[in-house]
Amino acid sequence: MSPNSTNLVHSISRPLNPGIYAPIPSFFLPESEDLDISSFKTHVVRIASAGVGPLIAGSMGEAIHLSHDERVQLIREARKVLDEAGFVNVPLIAGTGAGSTRETIQLTNEAAEAGADYAIVIASGYFAGALAGNREALRAFWVEVSQKSPIPVMIYNYPGASGGIDVDSDLITELATSCPNICGVKLTCGNVGKLTRIANVVCDASFASTYPRKNPQAPFLVLGGLADFLIPSSYVNAHGAITGLGNVAPHAIAKLFALTEASKQDATLLPEALRLQGIIARADFTTAKASIAGTKYLLEKLYGYGGVPRKPLVGIDDFAGQALWHHPHTQALIELERLVSHDHKLT
Repeated sequence: MSPNSTNLVHSISRPLNPGIYAPIPSFFLPESEDLDISSFKTHVVRIASAGVGPLIAGSMGEAIHLSHDERVQLIREARKVLDEAGFVNVPLIAGTGAGSTRETIQLTNEAAEAGADYAIVIASGYFAGALAGNREALRAFWVEVSQKSPIPVMIYNYPGASGGIDVDSDLITELATSCPNICGVKLTCGNVGKLTRIANVVCDASFASTYPRKNPQAPFLVLGGLADFLIPSSYVNAHGAITGLGNVAPHAIAKLFALTEASKQDATLLPEALRLQGIIARADFTTAKASIAGTKYLLEKLYGYGGVPRKPLVGIDDFAGQALWHHPHTQALIELERLVSHDHKLT
């Protein structure tokens, strides 16, 4: 199929719902750096079992280090293991951003064919010097990708992974109103004001009828890219988060989201939500500084898998890893996750 062809929208049986999503790491065998599919499948099921949705081949998944075939393989394996574990209704989001618009469309087609229900697309930062200030070029990128994608597309705004390209709220809301196949935005810029402005537009009572989505099961979601502002984002009617910390503490973050949403109807729940938010926010700040290597180190300590990134990224050294593991913010999060996970199993 030509990457420039216009595709019919796939029939989606797995709706995109508000909540918590985790960008799944790609695990590699220590000597060959080949994909460690066994650890990957184990982790996908672990995350889904906590009520957290998996995102494949995102930044945490080192998408930039994966070939097209490897991305396709991971999507297929994730869909297969989810179905085998009984999570047939859990949707798969796949990162499909690439250097050019053409390749992004090609990857999105391949992801859809492999079983992805949704795509999340970042603008390449390689030519950020030319693109960052070119509003029309950025707008045209997401317009064309969404028009030619067979699955709904989410905008991924992460200046740190796109050469400093930081899409403002005006352009995102313009894309939301003009592109019916765009299903949301992930804001890893951490800009709560931007999130508030976008949520105010797309959560207006008239938005859904005035700007209907191409697929009604794919509404426009406003998602944070970190877990440290879930309560503020929830109270301005945003829809959750896609957070790397969800790999380490999926039960705790899912509980925080559920508790916060419930506190809108029962204010007595807010103090407990604030307590959880404090623990999670401190841990998010501490672990984020160790990036992908730190997350993999924590997974290795917790579950016996994780390993190191693909070169040229390197693993965290043992001294720094031990410091991260023993940090009081990390230990508080791990204790919270254990308690919430235990309660989850009892119910």
